[in-house]
Amino acid sequence: MPLVHGTPEKVNTDIKKVLVSEGQILARVKELGNQISKDYAGKNPVLIGILKGSVFFLSDLMRAISIDCCVDFMSLASYSGDKSNGIVRLLLDLRESIEGRDVLIVEDIVDTGLTLSYLENILKTRNPRSLEVCSLLDKPDCRKISVQAKYVGFSIPNEFVVGYGLDLNEKYRNLPYIGVLKK
Repeated sequence: MPLVHGTPEKVNTDIKKVLVSEGQILARVKELGNQISKDYAGKNPVLIGILKGSVFFLSDLMRAISIDCCVDFMSLASYSGDKSNGIVRLLLDLRESIEGRDVLIVEDIVDTGLTLSYLENILKTRNPRSLEVCSLLDKPDCRKISVQAKYVGFSIPNEFVVGYGLDLNEKYRNLPYIGVLKK
């Protein structure tokens, strides 16, 4: 999971630098889709998108997966603006049971590990056959709790990032790349 830098043709004027370009994201999502398709061959995994940040990644990832799969959603909150408050709240739960199913949590970013740890603990009590994590971004320098994603798109430095689903107060989600905001 190399640290990458790219430059798209049009960069929002609020962006200080681009960490991962649109092309790099799409290429990596395709690689992840191929690996997941191989690892889950003969199975019908449930991809659980964590709202709202994972929507772009989940949509592209599902199109890159060549096997049958299902999708469901959960929503959790632990951020206010650009700061984690350390308290995770479940806002939206799954619609279907995951008992006996192969489950793949699809996250936009793993940073402190608090949200992912909370989520994994909840889902393990529901007796899935398997439970793994796929995250577009990983910020290992931010960990407060030890968690690990099996599939990671990019490892990034400890900077607040936006784009490709990630936001600041609901802004910048629609950027096709991952960027760092100007102060």
